[in-house]
Amino acid sequence: MTDKQLKITINGTEVSCEKDDTILQAAQKAGIRIPTLCNDPRLEPYGGCRLCIVEVKGINRPLPSCTTPVTPNMEVHTDNDTITRVRKNLLSLILSNHPNDCMRCEKTGDCDLQDLAYEYGVDGKRFEGEAWDLPIREDNPFITYEPNKCILCGRCVRICNEIVMAGTIDLVGRGFNSMPDTAFRKPRSLDNCEFCGQCVSTCPTGALTDRKGRGKGRSYEMTKVKTTCSYCGTGCNFFLNVRNNKVIKVTSDYDAPVNQGNLCIKGRYGYDFIHSPERITTPLIRKGSTFHEATWDEALGLIANKFKELIEKHGPEKVGGFSSSRCTNEENYLMSKWVRCAIGSNNIDNCARV
Repeated sequence: MTDKQLKITINGTEVSCEKDDTILQAAQKAGIRIPTLCNDPRLEPYGGCRLCIVEVKGINRPLPSCTTPVTPNMEVHTDNDTITRVRKNLLSLILSNHPNDCMRCEKTGDCDLQDLAYEYGVDGKRFEGEAWDLPIREDNPFITYEPNKCILCGRCVRICNEIVMAGTIDLVGRGFNSMPDTAFRKPRSLDNCEFCGQCVSTCPTGALTDRKGRGKGRSYEMTKVKTTCSYCGTGCNFFLNVRNNKVIKVTSDYDAPVNQGNLCIKGRYGYDFIHSPERITTPLIRKGSTFHEATWDEALGLIANKFKELIEKHGPEKVGGFSSSRCTNEENYLMSKWVRCAIGSNNIDNCARV
């Protein structure tokens, strides 16, 4: 163990953690689950939902594990009758002002609140009172906002301010009327929003969803295909959500080494070209003034012959290659290898150099 590490006990098991860890982080590293709704590893601890409460020996009240730092020899219990009772009460309060439309909700099967309500056997009928009855907001091309389903976890506001640093949304209103929204409740536009979809990626309920993918399938009906964004040379990873051989939407890959789940508007919403009827799917060879469809062997054979003619006539030093940052590192390497070894030229460049 290093100077930056210490040992604590969680549910009777000794675990090692970093001195700067919170109880929640220490538990997650040890594979011990603590439920939460307001926590996102990309964000600073918030302590809003209070579902992650734990008991610490020597302290006579439950503590939020996401904001409580570890201390040497700390003894923590993450689950007992008292904690379960408090969590059920908290979930009942959240659900008292939440629409009971899970059968029609876009997030069914991928909703943290739904999962926790099922786990703790809470139906939302314990506390009755006034509920929101606000219209669905679809005043932009990319994001659908259903304020009635918001639980005020603050994750959308925090990711917009802490990660994107755009400041598009904040908690507006007071008390019962508090909700995330834009300044003066104006519609989202490119003037006040980057449409990166980060708020959608972090929302634990159906309050924020991708408009382009609504009604096209549940999350469990889709196959997730991991890929690399081709719009620039950054190399962001994400998942293509595919159903019936069609890309329905893009979701974040939180383990991606480059972007940790973060995306821009192009990466998250710029996938319409995939199924565009205008895409060229067959090689075309010019014959006279028109193009004709050809096989790959015909097209590649023609290209190889043209290169041979150019090299024989002008020499390899007159031939070069220009690669693109929209290609992967491996593809750019192959381009460089081909120009240097097959052509015999060092004339290779890339748009990223500029």
